[in-house]
Amino acid sequence: MQHFLENHHHLWYVIAGVSFLVELSIMGLSGPLLFFAIASLTTGILVNVGFISGWPSEILSVGILSALIAVLLWKPLKRLQNTKQKTDNSSDMIGLKVPASADITLTTGSIRYSGINWQARLADNCEVESIGENSQCEIVAITGNTMLVKPV
Repeated sequence: MQHFLENHHHLWYVIAGVSFLVELSIMGLSGPLLFFAIASLTTGILVNVGFISGWPSEILSVGILSALIAVLLWKPLKRLQNTKQKTDNSSDMIGLKVPASADITLTTGSIRYSGINWQARLADNCEVESIGENSQCEIVAITGNTMLVKPV
């Protein structure tokens, strides 16, 4: 403990490392602890180069930097978390021709394959507005558990 009292920057590095580990392993990059970890790391660097010294200014630095980093990174991290699901083009179901078990539109519908009704919707590049029930369609991609189809 004496080492950390004499070398404040080492304590800030340890706090930053523990915060990063907790953020990445438990919280899943949700934000608040990430901002604190970056602020602690930055404060450790500032203490190491001699720009700030003393506990009060170091704690103030962590608080101000946490708020500043939160303001700067909040929207980019939200955009990263809200990106659309990637379309899977590697499934063995792609290319199969199956019947529609309900009308299929750009947002809803279902197909019948292997005795199971699967959620489906029209592919983004499809020229039609809907596929009627019992009409044949082709699976062109899969997004999550939804089949993207086009008419045959």
